Amino acid sequence: MKTTPFTQKHIDLGAKMAEFAGYNMPISYSGINDEHAAVRNNAGVFDVSHMGEFILKGENALDLIQRVTTNDASKLTAGKAQYSCLPNNDGGIVDDLLVYCLEENKSYMLVVNAGNIDKDWNWISSFNDKNVEMHNISDKTGLLAIQGPNATRILQPLTDMDIMNLKYYTFTKGTFAGVDNVLISATGYTGAGGVEIYFPTVTEGEDAADGANKIWDAIFEAGKTAGIKPIGLGARDTLRLEMGFCLYGNDIDDTTSPLEAGLGWITKFTKPFTNSAYFEKQKAKGVTKKLVGFEMLEKGIARHGYDIKDFEGTIIGTVTSGTQSPSLGKAVGLGYVDTKLAAIDSEIYISIRNTLLKAKVVKVPFV
Repeated sequence: MKTTPFTQKHIDLGAKMAEFAGYNMPISYSGINDEHAAVRNNAGVFDVSHMGEFILKGENALDLIQRVTTNDASKLTAGKAQYSCLPNNDGGIVDDLLVYCLEENKSYMLVVNAGNIDKDWNWISSFNDKNVEMHNISDKTGLLAIQGPNATRILQPLTDMDIMNLKYYTFTKGTFAGVDNVLISATGYTGAGGVEIYFPTVTEGEDAADGANKIWDAIFEAGKTAGIKPIGLGARDTLRLEMGFCLYGNDIDDTTSPLEAGLGWITKFTKPFTNSAYFEKQKAKGVTKKLVGFEMLEKGIARHGYDIKDFEGTIIGTVTSGTQSPSLGKAVGLGYVDTKLAAIDSEIYISIRNTLLKAKVVKVPFV
């Protein structure tokens, strides 16, 4: 298994570890519910250094990004980021990603899912017919997500950058905790506020882990009196699910259309992109299935892959994500259903151990 610069720290802190996307990652420390509450109410630190980062440079960098992503990256100016996805030729999604504009029309950073790094690199490279300079810096980049309503207040003393007033989906670069070339972004996967911090883990004349350790230790020292906590991937999943955020491999994949997944807002037909004619036709015709949020009305937790049925027991869809919401104290989930049963308050049934349990379609986010 691969490791991140913080793997030994997680082990030393007693984290429950497990393999995720080929990495040895912390699943929980003090327990998912406790960690979930820490992020919703205060601040928590996620090690997400397993994520992938690509740099695209040159006069044709924007053109390449425009051709391979659904969102309109021409709207980005330096210091801004956007959520987007890579569509495939079969009406599905190669991956979802973030696009950061480092220098307008010249330099961009793409942040992709850990399990898709090689897949995405090969996909984007296959369209690079105009000599765009591409660098895969995934193994040289660390990433910590400090999330929660008190996150930026805790971090501000560690930098001269004004991170407390960063607008959503903007970023700044500078020195943080004595480490240079740090990018701090007002993004995250929890809906609880906070930032994500990207930093080089390989620096000339310095041990690879030095900068990473300096940042980790400074964050926890600054947040000690405020009760900042390390958070594992278990709470990351419950937090993102409460917000209705898609997880690649669960809610979206190579077979799901961004329009079916409710990602029409990042699918812009103002410019051509991979298979855009197909998606434009799909939009005009209307999708036959939709990703919806639902809450259980009977006791039971829906899990990925469970059948969704109607009152007669006919399969009408599939659960993609489900959990017991720590914030709400009830079971919620996401799943694809026939469009005719996708309206809010539609009654559906989740097949759990051969028993049909009642649920209803609800608006997301759940909290």
